[in-house]
Amino acid sequence: MRNIFVTGIGTDVGKTVVSAILVEALQADYWKPVQCGSLDYTDTLVVRDLVGNSKSVFHPEAYLLTEPMSPHAAAIIDGVQIKVSAIHQPITNNQYLIIEPAGGLMVPLNDTELVIDLIQHFEAEVVLVSQNYLGSINHTILSVEALKARGLSVLGIIFNGEHNESSENFILQYSGFRFLGRVDQEKEITPLMIQKYVQQFRHELG
Repeated sequence: MRNIFVTGIGTDVGKTVVSAILVEALQADYWKPVQCGSLDYTDTLVVRDLVGNSKSVFHPEAYLLTEPMSPHAAAIIDGVQIKVSAIHQPITNNQYLIIEPAGGLMVPLNDTELVIDLIQHFEAEVVLVSQNYLGSINHTILSVEALKARGLSVLGIIFNGEHNESSENFILQYSGFRFLGRVDQEKEITPLMIQKYVQQFRHELG
């Protein structure tokens, strides 16, 4: 089984939408180990509602935290302790498992462990989601350097939102990472919109 870890250069850069596209494109299972806040409508439920195939399974979270904040801080408020070693990958017969973390690579899970430690724990391949905004080159390159420093396997970069050719070209040239595709700035996030990108990413990752 291939574990594909969809991480981003920060919060709200499109990880969940990209995850939904990859789940649909690969008919993969989906798993978000740590959910912070939005417990009435978690990212797992969002992805489930965007995906139309009958093969994908949406696995329960290892930690459901009430506050929409960094996992280590949300865990303290809820009186729990997150431990990477205690997070066990769901059992599945699927060829692919899409794993979506809470926040970016260097977000703390506890006093000593970060989201990036989950990638090594699950021996996952990485898809990095980047979005154009002032400062995004810096945030993307910092993420690139962190991934390279750990010697992690990176499948490539997906750009989400407004297109900026200059920024994207620099990021790809500097990182040496493969360009997997782009998700446009969409007015509505719907199952039909997800289908728009399925063939593109099925070809790139399937």
